[in-house]
Amino acid sequence: MPSQNNTVAATKTSFRILEELKRADGAGVTDVASELGIAKSTVHNHLQTLSEEEYIICEDGTYRVGLRFLELGEYTRNRMDIYEKARPEVNALAEETGEMVNAAVEEHGEGVYITRAEGGQAVSVDTYAGKRVKLHCTALGKTILAQLPESRVDEIIAIHGLPERTENTITDPAELKTELDEVRERGYAYDREERLPGLRCVAAPVVADDGNLVAALSVSGPTTRIKGDLFHEEIPELLRSSANVIEINMAYS
Repeated sequence: MPSQNNTVAATKTSFRILEELKRADGAGVTDVASELGIAKSTVHNHLQTLSEEEYIICEDGTYRVGLRFLELGEYTRNRMDIYEKARPEVNALAEETGEMVNAAVEEHGEGVYITRAEGGQAVSVDTYAGKRVKLHCTALGKTILAQLPESRVDEIIAIHGLPERTENTITDPAELKTELDEVRERGYAYDREERLPGLRCVAAPVVADDGNLVAALSVSGPTTRIKGDLFHEEIPELLRSSANVIEINMAYS
């Protein structure tokens, strides 16, 4: 994200440190300082402040992100109308398909999972509520991008790029835009092992009365099961039906 002239350097340093603690799944002062190229004394002061404010915890010299962030995240999510309206449909769709079902929104040019549910035969993948993913390599993300103005798509590409996640990831802007045209035409998007090898996904948009995108809804599963008519016809139809229910509930309840 482009830097603004009125940003506060110390605050940005605190967040860089928090992101490093998350990435490393916990770290000491020396490790954080070395990884970020920041003086140990500076890192120590930031960690002490974050600990006193109860945003991180320290266990035997290892600092970790604390549960105070869960409180903030739950507060934010529970204020979102789409979360309350989508959650029952996500659960029902997971039960019906037996697979992993997710709902996501766009924030700062990335996809953010707001709720998920696992069906009886769902495979375990690296998604969880609050996880952020690049938009170009997921069905959810391509569904979101297809609903945005081209100028906004160009802006997101400029900021986040099109990093390759697997050999199937679309990394060329022109190819991605062609794919987005197809998504708009058929009304749903595919992820053909573009973020994780062996995983396919289908996603459909949830659109408000004013025509603006609210969220994207997806079903994902292993390539050994998500194939043929299930991949190309049955799951897309289930997704569009569930998205329509959410849209109606948002408009009239």
